[in-house]
Amino acid sequence: MITMSARAIQEVRRILDEQKLPPQTALRVGVKGGGCSGFSYTLGFDDQLNDTDQLNEFEGVRLVCDPKSFLYLSGTEVDFEDNLMGRGFKFGNPNASKTCGCGESFSV
Repeated sequence: MITMSARAIQEVRRILDEQKLPPQTALRVGVKGGGCSGFSYTLGFDDQLNDTDQLNEFEGVRLVCDPKSFLYLSGTEVDFEDNLMGRGFKFGNPNASKTCGCGESFSV
């Protein structure tokens, strides 16, 4: 399962409201090849879900992941940080054996 922190849930709700996205819109997380460590995280909003997608809901916020990405992201927590070092979503991925300094790519 992929989980979301309370801060991430709050930020996703804020964005959904601000952009007036349809209620069925989900936060889609995934991975793609590339980045300085081998794989890069992807994040976006999607209102088209596939039958094979992993779907979880947290306090009304929907989170989806395709099956291939789920192999790399199972057990991951999506968090949101807003501090002096930066503002954005962060991935706490227990499957990553190595991450880059920016936290946007990883290897297994």
